[in-house]
Amino acid sequence: MESTTLAAALREAAATLAAAGVPSPAVDAELLAAHLLGESRGRVKALAFTDAPVPVGYAELVAERASRVPLQHLTGTASFRYLELKVGPGVFVPRPETETVAQLAIDHARAVLAAGKSSVRAVDLGTGSGAIAAALASEVPEAEVHAVELSPLALAWARQNLDPLGVQLLHGDLRTALTDHNGTFDVVVSNPPYVPADAVPNEPEAAEHDPAMALYGGGQDGLELPLAAARTAARLLLPHGFFVMEHAEVQAPRIAALLSAEPCWRDVATHTDLNGRPRATSAVRTSSNT
Repeated sequence: MESTTLAAALREAAATLAAAGVPSPAVDAELLAAHLLGESRGRVKALAFTDAPVPVGYAELVAERASRVPLQHLTGTASFRYLELKVGPGVFVPRPETETVAQLAIDHARAVLAAGKSSVRAVDLGTGSGAIAAALASEVPEAEVHAVELSPLALAWARQNLDPLGVQLLHGDLRTALTDHNGTFDVVVSNPPYVPADAVPNEPEAAEHDPAMALYGGGQDGLELPLAAARTAARLLLPHGFFVMEHAEVQAPRIAALLSAEPCWRDVATHTDLNGRPRATSAVRTSSNT
């Protein structure tokens, strides 16, 4: 990249990223410059109308992004709802579709408080970077939020994001965690690994950089861990407690049918993501112990 002005460098970077198949080349070009300059993307766009110089190291960052290293690994942050989370190698980068899952959990936590309870307890099973737990803690400050993560690498990132928010983070397996808290939570939310064994993600950013431990749900259909999360949720929830879980769109009918067949669940519902795809399933805990 031989451009001497920021405007020219942005144009060249966008063309390079587009040729590499990056989905949002112009936006990524601006965000990489913003990262190096310590400015907002809006400020970068304004600077492009001046003779502002190219930030040092810009060409190298653009080349890495062109090789499909995730943008968030290069900047060290990922936007999630109203938060900027710290992320990097070894942790699943939170996706926009998960924001709707977080919203469902947040809405129910607020409803619990609105109904007269003085506090609400929520837990995020398989928290990864801590995205959902962080959203709950920041948007429902009255909530006591817990989070569980098995991967030591992901746990380190989650700790950076969750400790400042007072979330109680546990290094543990979502299948067996929190046995001393059975029947005490109002909300259980999970974005567990759910990719089927033979469904390699199309995007190089996910296929080559997201940890396999955060992607594949176990079994040919990818449902081992999602169904384990549902069993743990049934164990942890109070009667009338709320469970919501993200999954692949192709898994929605199967998960809804399986939960509906269990006497411990009622009001099973499928929810669509920002693109209108069936991305999450929720259910309410009955008073049955079976």
